[in-house]
Amino acid sequence: MSVVKISEQAVLAALSRVNDPELHKDLVSLNMVKDIQFTGNDVSLTINLTTPACPLKSQIENDARKALEQIPGVGAVKINMGASVPSDGRNRGMMQLPVKNAIAVGSGKGGVGKSTVAVNLAVSLASMGARVGLMDADIYGPNIPTMMGISGLPQSHGEKIQPAEAYGVKVISIGFMVKPGQAMIWRGPMLHSAIRQFLGDVDWGELDYLIIDLPPGTGDAQLSLAQSIPLSGGVIVTLPQDVSVEDASRAVAMFRAMNVQVLGVVENMSFLELPDGTRMEIFGKGGGEKLAKTAGVPFLGSIPMHSEVRVGGDTGKPISISRPNSPAAIALNEISQKVAAQISIAAIQGQAPPGRSGLTGML
Repeated sequence: MSVVKISEQAVLAALSRVNDPELHKDLVSLNMVKDIQFTGNDVSLTINLTTPACPLKSQIENDARKALEQIPGVGAVKINMGASVPSDGRNRGMMQLPVKNAIAVGSGKGGVGKSTVAVNLAVSLASMGARVGLMDADIYGPNIPTMMGISGLPQSHGEKIQPAEAYGVKVISIGFMVKPGQAMIWRGPMLHSAIRQFLGDVDWGELDYLIIDLPPGTGDAQLSLAQSIPLSGGVIVTLPQDVSVEDASRAVAMFRAMNVQVLGVVENMSFLELPDGTRMEIFGKGGGEKLAKTAGVPFLGSIPMHSEVRVGGDTGKPISISRPNSPAAIALNEISQKVAAQISIAAIQGQAPPGRSGLTGML
């Protein structure tokens, strides 16, 4: 009986028929197939996805396995799932910042849970294997240190500031540098200087994602950030109520005026689930989806109200870590995967405009 020898060409041909469902291209043309090896007719290889937070990882692995098992004479199939996050292609050399993607989290008003979303987005991505930094650009209300359970910065050994670290996330905030309760009565130039220092004078190392928690509104801090670092995209956080949606729509307009892609809308505090299983929609219903539809951007998901979200923020234990199986944590993790997917799609398809963010007519 003749033995069919499996070739690398046969493996690549099989995998060229397997598409990434979000990028709409096959694994071979996306250069995701790595390290093909043979032991007799057994095959092992690595599929490098565009993010460790890929929400369709299992589907891609299953589709690839089925395709390989259809090769005549193939034996056992072993697939290692890896990830290599693509850069958005923007030049951040002026700040000497080795960051592949910079994501701003904003809102039109305060009190909507923007910092909660930013913290859990960063922690969730890090828990999935990404290299993540979290920058607290909310100079007037720096809550990130409390929410991450960090009291100060480590000692610096070189010229650059060493960021704090918690839950695998590197963190910087003005809250580390001022006394508790101290009011930050700063004008625009001081804001601009602080933001540039956070970017240029901090030893971030290489990051897949830098998550930036913006202050509420559309003012100096947002403009300073856009002047200082090209952004891969922005995430908008809103409550379901009309007043919040109206303010959030201004944040959408702000990102677009700065030539920053809006990655999607997150609706926080969508409902409160009662003991009998019914839902109380305290702040109304459907505002986030309505805003996303009107703006023509993805709706990233709804986060239910849960006391553990507040407890996690107060105690420095984000709910994505402290209660990973809770409805709120599951929703936040799914939102993180969708944000990572949007970033990958933009990078692969070249949607991100080159160079610096556009501020024409705004300064």
